[in-house]
Amino acid sequence: MNIILIISDTFRWDYLGCYGNNWISTPNLDRFAKRSVIFDKAYAASFPTVPHRMDLVTGRFTFTYRQWEPLPKDEVALAEILGENGYTTMLIADTPHILEDGYNFDRGFTGWEWVRGQETDRYMTDPAEVKFPCSPHKLRNPDVVKRHLRNISLRQGEADCFVAQTMLKAARWLERNYRQEKFFLWVDTFDPHEPWDPPSWYVDRYDPGYKGEEVIYPLYGQSDYLTEKELNHIKALYAGEVSLVDRWVGVLLQKIEDLGLFEDTAIVFTSDHGFYLGEHDLVGKSIISSGFLEYVPLYDELARIPLFIYLPDIKKPVRCPFFVQPPDITATIVHLAGADHSSTIQGSSLLPLIHQKRPSSRNFAVSSPSLVHGAAGIPRITFSEEKWTFICAPSSLSNEEPDGETKAVNGISRRLAGVKLKKLREKPKHELYHSPSDSAQTNNLFTEHRQIAQRLYSRLMQFLKEIEMPQKLLKYWQNL
Repeated sequence: MNIILIISDTFRWDYLGCYGNNWISTPNLDRFAKRSVIFDKAYAASFPTVPHRMDLVTGRFTFTYRQWEPLPKDEVALAEILGENGYTTMLIADTPHILEDGYNFDRGFTGWEWVRGQETDRYMTDPAEVKFPCSPHKLRNPDVVKRHLRNISLRQGEADCFVAQTMLKAARWLERNYRQEKFFLWVDTFDPHEPWDPPSWYVDRYDPGYKGEEVIYPLYGQSDYLTEKELNHIKALYAGEVSLVDRWVGVLLQKIEDLGLFEDTAIVFTSDHGFYLGEHDLVGKSIISSGFLEYVPLYDELARIPLFIYLPDIKKPVRCPFFVQPPDITATIVHLAGADHSSTIQGSSLLPLIHQKRPSSRNFAVSSPSLVHGAAGIPRITFSEEKWTFICAPSSLSNEEPDGETKAVNGISRRLAGVKLKKLREKPKHELYHSPSDSAQTNNLFTEHRQIAQRLYSRLMQFLKEIEMPQKLLKYWQNL
């Protein structure tokens, strides 16, 4: 069976109509979802961009022993497994962080193509002067925005947008290769990740008549530096990006249809994580200030992800209510390819869940930033199950806590915030939320339901031991 994997970075699950959104236009993805298996409880594992791709490439929960780093030579890569089983493998991506500066996520692919210019990509040097769309102090990194504005300076129309270029290149590759005996195509677009720059007509649909500053790459942290109108407009900018992605993923899906590939091709659409747009009084997906990075809790707006899987033998829409995570996607792709790499892959194939409609042995999800620096950066581990979400904060915080340096978030090195380096906004605390009555996760019930928290905590610790988290790191979370 041919296999196509489409990843759209920073795509919030709740901005799609098939997950209940009623104000953003996503007709192509919603139409695709109607002929696919829709996973209602798909969650990120390793967070954010590069760690997520590490999980997908390896089929492992890598947050326990890897961070934002190049793909190590000792990791068995998905493309290598498929290549050994006779697949022609192709990577087409505009996501820069998995390809720039020797990150090597192209390893094992028969061919690969990088659509240049996104975010940190050192692509263009002119024009020398660029005009910021808003006050620089509202931008997460003015230098990155300046680079981005140079990189897009030659655009002439919508087809020049990165997601459009990427999907068109994927469509053209399929035109040339669809008769291959069997192929695996990985299509990876950075949109709707910021900087948000969809054509104006996409944004005007969601915030008509706006005359203020365009905060296209907001500073990560507390949202109170934005006015109410500015915060509303960044939601419109993001929504415009979502509709832009939908438009051009739709072009690729139409090409797949035109070539008759729906008859013998499995197709996966997913993302790596979401983005806070004012929820929990936050913007972004971490707190960045003065060269430091502090992680924030991974609530559902960040941790939950969209996931559709189309299989030729599924003739009507199916909703899967079971918990799934990125390593399971890898295991599923390997299963579809008829390969076996169970000795290295920690995920479980989703085919039994789909065909037999029975849950796997893992009826929960664990989402986390990298834990390799211990408590530095204040990483919280999110444990999600049917009715409860438990967010486990480091239990050991002292002046001896390790610190470190990370490239998490956009590849730029930052010191991880720790008690020796930066006064914390507040001491991190455990959190517990009852999902049926508090989907927004705003009412922390940890004190009232400590027994439930203890049960979830025990299961989390068991899981971390099962995936062989080193004891030297596990100690930071060993006291409730």
